[in-house]
Amino acid sequence: MKIINPSTQEIIKELSPDHKISIQEKYELAQKGQAEWARKTLEDRIKCIKLFESYLNQNKEDLARDLTLEVGKPFQESLNEVNGARNRINFFIENSEKWLSPTEVHRDGNTKEILAFDPLGVIANISAWNYPFLVGVNVFIPALIAGNAVLYKPSEFSTLTGFNIHKGLLASGIPTDVFIPVIGGREAGEVLLDLPLDGYFFTGSYQTGKYIAQKVSHKLVPVSLELGGKDPLYVTDEIADLKQVASAVAEGCFYNNGQSCCAVERVYVHEEIYGEFMGHFLQEVKMLKVGDPMKKENNQGAVTRSVHVPFLQEQIKDAVEKGARVLCGGERTTPDSNFFYPTILTEVTHEMRIMKEESFGPIIGVMKVKNDQEAIELMNDCEYGLTASVYSKNIDRAKKVVSQVNAGTSYVNCCDRVSPYLPWAGRKHSGLGATLSYLGILSFVRPRGWHIRG
Repeated sequence: MKIINPSTQEIIKELSPDHKISIQEKYELAQKGQAEWARKTLEDRIKCIKLFESYLNQNKEDLARDLTLEVGKPFQESLNEVNGARNRINFFIENSEKWLSPTEVHRDGNTKEILAFDPLGVIANISAWNYPFLVGVNVFIPALIAGNAVLYKPSEFSTLTGFNIHKGLLASGIPTDVFIPVIGGREAGEVLLDLPLDGYFFTGSYQTGKYIAQKVSHKLVPVSLELGGKDPLYVTDEIADLKQVASAVAEGCFYNNGQSCCAVERVYVHEEIYGEFMGHFLQEVKMLKVGDPMKKENNQGAVTRSVHVPFLQEQIKDAVEKGARVLCGGERTTPDSNFFYPTILTEVTHEMRIMKEESFGPIIGVMKVKNDQEAIELMNDCEYGLTASVYSKNIDRAKKVVSQVNAGTSYVNCCDRVSPYLPWAGRKHSGLGATLSYLGILSFVRPRGWHIRG
């Protein structure tokens, strides 16, 4: 298994992936470790997580560098990701005791009725490459705090970061038989699906998530799927500062090369301000600099997976053949590189793949609309339902519009942001279950009702 730097296409490291026997052994180890880990107090488990947060802070430069080397994102974005993970960890540290501690909910005469929680057991965390720290801590941190053991399969495209996470957790006091990495691609994932695990938590594509849900459905264990999106954004004709909005939209579209489940993937602009908005938007996008992600002046790195570049080219080709216009970008920086210029397509329609099919890259279609109702209909015309954004100085109008879009997260005058205090939950093809918030804490436990008399 080769770890390849997408920026240089050089091999960073070669590894031997896990196989059926080694994964079975890891599972048996985790079974024994989980029982002992669950017997520790909640306070003791949280102490280990506090040490892990400190570890990330002390080693953030090195961790960010390795992340950039293997996924191609700009170093500053990698650093932002490590710091963002620390913020989420602190949320779990500060809130887990409140939600996981036994609570007397009722007293019936001399009978106490107490709500308590037990860990699920041994779970699989099949993680993603685009934000390996952020999507990882959404799962393994609350899972560990709750007393579970974790078989953690980092993406084959972010394995070095997976090793770094493992190293940091062990250095923080997490036992070696409680957090265990499983290394490999699809084959390793298949073995995990065949094991009698107590829960499956996946971040990735709809196609893979659907397959996982179907494959393990007979086990009747929790399955949480954080999947993709085709997230829409609507700019109304009531905007105080159109240039500022254009800048925010550009960041929402192209941060991390658009390789985010909640990246803006479709933009709708009211016809009254369309021309002015596009002038500002094009100017913002043209200022983005593509190149070596280790250089500070570049804010667009390489597309992580080289096999994805032809997919982006096919989406663009399909749109152009159906009447779209390439306003900027549309190609690699050099014929064989993984660097792709930020691309804007105009005169798009919903007959084009780029407006219905997840792109997961630095390309965006922008469409003119006549009114709010047309925007709502188009925003809902998609199989995904992760986030939706509306920009307007009229807050009531924006809320009215976005509340009619079937999405798990609604943004008003912002986009592409995640808060640990709110649930991250997709609808339709964007997912099943929730991470983050108190719901994300309770996703890793089973309720137990106590009736205690005397």
